[in-house]
Order: sequence, then C-alpha cells, then structure tokens
Amino acid sequence: MTRNISVEGLDQIPIEKQRIELVERKCLGHPDSLADGIAESISRALSRSYLEECGSVLHHNTDQGEVVAGESIPKFGGGRITRPIYFLISGRATKTFNGINIPADAIAVEAARDYIKSILPTLNMERDIIVDCRMGKGSTDLQDVFRSCEGKVPRANDTSFGVGHAPFSEAESIVRGVAAYIDDTLRPKYPVIGQDCKIMCLRDGDAITLTIAMAFVDRYCSSIAEYVEQKNFLTEQIAAVAKQFTARSVNVAINTADDLEAASVFLTVSGTSAEMGDDGSVGRGNRANGLITPNRPMSMEATSGKNPINHIGKIYNLLATQVAQDCVAKVDGIEEMYVRMLSQIGYPIDQPHVASAQILTKPGYDIKSIKPDVEGIIDEWLEKTPAITEKVIRGELSTF
Repeated sequence: MTRNISVEGLDQIPIEKQRIELVERKCLGHPDSLADGIAESISRALSRSYLEECGSVLHHNTDQGEVVAGESIPKFGGGRITRPIYFLISGRATKTFNGINIPADAIAVEAARDYIKSILPTLNMERDIIVDCRMGKGSTDLQDVFRSCEGKVPRANDTSFGVGHAPFSEAESIVRGVAAYIDDTLRPKYPVIGQDCKIMCLRDGDAITLTIAMAFVDRYCSSIAEYVEQKNFLTEQIAAVAKQFTARSVNVAINTADDLEAASVFLTVSGTSAEMGDDGSVGRGNRANGLITPNRPMSMEATSGKNPINHIGKIYNLLATQVAQDCVAKVDGIEEMYVRMLSQIGYPIDQPHVASAQILTKPGYDIKSIKPDVEGIIDEWLEKTPAITEKVIRGELSTF
C-alpha cells in the first residue's frame, strides 16, 4: 500500500544564522521530569507484566500524574523534610484479561517507588514520600481499538501527531552535553550536586549564556563559604565542557537568584525542589528528544507514560525524531530537516494520514536530488514502526 509521504523544500533562515535561539532541559530530578520518569517507568513495568502474564501488552496509559511539593528545612550540614512529597499516579490500565487478574495498581506503586529511589537516593523512602495510586480502567472504545491490533499492525488510538528535527544545533548540543556531563561525570564525584538541575541556554548571535538552576544537597555542604566555593568550581567545569561544542563565546551562571548576604541559596535536603514548593506534571517538561526548543516545531503531547503499542503521542514523536536523524546521517545535502507525522484514530500506525518532511538544503543541493532518498528512508521507518515499541519497553529510547 502506498503511504502518504510528502517531502518538500524549506525556505527559511537556518537556525545557526538566526540571531536568537533558546534551548532548555529539565534534568531528572526536576519535578516535571520526576513526573515524566515515574509515568514512563510505570508504563514499562505494566508492559513487561502484561507480556509475562498474558503474552501481549494490554491497553494502558499512565501519562497523567502529579508531583505535589512537600516542605523542608534545609541547612548547611544537613536539614530535614517536614512534609512528604506527594506523588499521584493516575491514568488508565487493564486490570483483568481473559479471567486473569493483573495487580496493576501494585505494579504501578512498586515501579514508582523504585524509580524515585533511583533518582533521589538521599530521600527517606519511608518518611519523605507518599505514593498514591488512583488508576482507573481504560475506556471501552479505546480498549476495542487496542484489541483489534492483535496479530496485526496496531491501529492508532488517537488522532494526533508527532514531530522531530535534525541535526541538533550547537546550542541544543551544548545543553544535552552539559546535562550528560553533570549527571554522568560531576555528580558521582561531587554528591553536593542535586538531581534537580534546569539548564536554560540563550544564544544571542555568537554569544551563548547558560543559566543553570542547580539544587545543592545540604548534608554535603558545611557553610555558605563552601557553597560559594563549590558553585564557582562547578561554573568553571561546566563552561569548559560547553566550550567543546562551539567556537562561540560561552558564559555560565549558576543559581542567579542567590542572595549570599542573606544566606538565601538553592540548598535542599534531597536534591530536588519538589521538597520545598515546586510541583510537577507529566508532559510539562522536556519533549521526546530531551529538550525544550521554542525555535523548532514541537508537539505538546506528553510522550511519557503513553502505551508503546498504538498511542501516537508516544510513537510518532519518537519515530519522527529517529527519521530526521537517520536522514541527516545518510543523505548528503541536508542543512535542517523537520518531520511531522499525523495519525487518524483506528487506522494502522504504519499508514499515517501524512508523513511530512520539510528540508532546508545546503548550498549546491536541490530538493529534487534529495527527495527520493528521504522518501525511501521514511517508508522504511514506517514499515518497522512496531519496532519502536520494543525499544521503548526495553528502555532503549528516552521519552523526556
């Protein structure tokens, strides 16, 4: 069957030549990212359990969830949480199938607690958190769409779209690289760095400024003097890493709201602002590519927690990003590429209503010479769309 694939040229200023570019990432301990991570961990846990118990992934969507901030009294050398952080699990899940009872609520609570513990190891899991599961059952019509997928290419359970782009700009690469450096290199050596970091990048022409909100863990910081020393050290380290991605000037500013004279600084007990006033929601943070990019087309869908079988809000956002990256890697002449995929509820997910690619070509190339190769790559990815499901369940694709 011929797929509706559209490839067209794009006439616009390349991102690197635009004066202003904004890029943001909320790292794993940010309240919004906590909500995303919990939602996705529950979906993966349910998917694995469904496969073990029933032989196939059953209908579920856990993309509704909230983090309600607690209260704390941080202090240098170690403070305490005085009101637990409240995690609300909602959404829908299949709880019975062919006479089999599936303990979906228990699976969800266990997955959520395991995830929280892995991200925020300084939390007292018995005292500092409350996990409340209020999952319901899926709506009948969507369950029917889901059941009709058995043995066939899954049918979309929503009329929705996904978007992706490639390649990443310097600013986007800097934010991703700095986030990975903080998580993988700095924090293991310096546990004073909390998991709650938000990186905001402004590129104004050839001047790049990174404004970073970084939670400090109070038990690893003895005084305001040590806090300042650590912050200055981390500023230098992060600036050096950011410079590896660009020849532009880079300035790094950490915790710009600090009032050192009043000793009012971003100090936490657990490493997240969720302990002291910042709430979080699924889908309010990073997009499927791990970034928030207002200069690029974005989908507002919450990718995390949606079922990986036929929910387009998850599958097409991940797929569009994979397609764009693959085309840029394999086809010469692409300066920038934007992919949009739209579904119609009830239709096979490998037959989108449209798969649209917009391409800004490099000098010396034209869209006609590029179009056939791009169409072929898009068609190949659509043919193997169900493979996205397997990668998601194995945790090989990040959704935020």
